[in-house]
Amino acid sequence: MLDHSCQVQRHPDAERGLDLYETPAVATEALPHVEKVPQQVWEPAAGRGAIVNVLRGHGHAVIASDVYDYGGLDFVGDFLAQQNMPPGCDCILTNPPFQIANEFVAHALDLCPHVVMLLRLAFLESERRSKVLEGRGLARVHLFRKRLPMMHRDGWQGRKANSGMAFGWFVWIRGYDTGPTIIDRISWEG
Repeated sequence: MLDHSCQVQRHPDAERGLDLYETPAVATEALPHVEKVPQQVWEPAAGRGAIVNVLRGHGHAVIASDVYDYGGLDFVGDFLAQQNMPPGCDCILTNPPFQIANEFVAHALDLCPHVVMLLRLAFLESERRSKVLEGRGLARVHLFRKRLPMMHRDGWQGRKANSGMAFGWFVWIRGYDTGPTIIDRISWEG
C-alpha cells in the first residue's frame, strides 16, 4: 500500500465542483505588511468573501464577483468572459480556482496593470506557464514561511488538516523590468 502522506492528493473534478477553497484570513492579513495594495480592488473569484472581508476591513473599496452567487457579491459573472475592469478598480486581487489558475492569471494580465494572486509555489514551474511568468511583469513572490492553514473544498466533511502545499502572493506589475523577480519569505503569524 502506498503512503500518500507526502503527496498532494487530488479529488476528481466532479467532486471539486466550482473549485471553491476559501482563503484563510491570515493569508490576506499578511499581504499589506509586504505589499502596497491599491485602494480599489476587484476580487473576481470572491466566493463567500474571505479576501473581500479582510480587504474591506482595512479600508479598501472592493468589487466582489464570482461565477456563482454565493451571496454578498457586487455582480455575478464568469471572470474569463469579462472584457473590462469594473470602473475605478486599479488591481485584480484573488485566489483563483486551481483548475484554471493559468487562464485566470493570463486574463487578469490582459485586463489590468496590477495583478495579485494567491498561488501554489509550484505555479513557478511548468513550460506552459512561461507566457504569464516571463516578460509579463512578475515583480514579486511573497512566499509564506510556514504552510497556510488548509483551504478545504467547499462542503468538505472529512478530516481537517494543515496544508501540504506551499503558497505565496504573486504580484505582477505591467511594465516591470527593473530586474529579476524578487522572492521573499513572509509570515502569517503575528
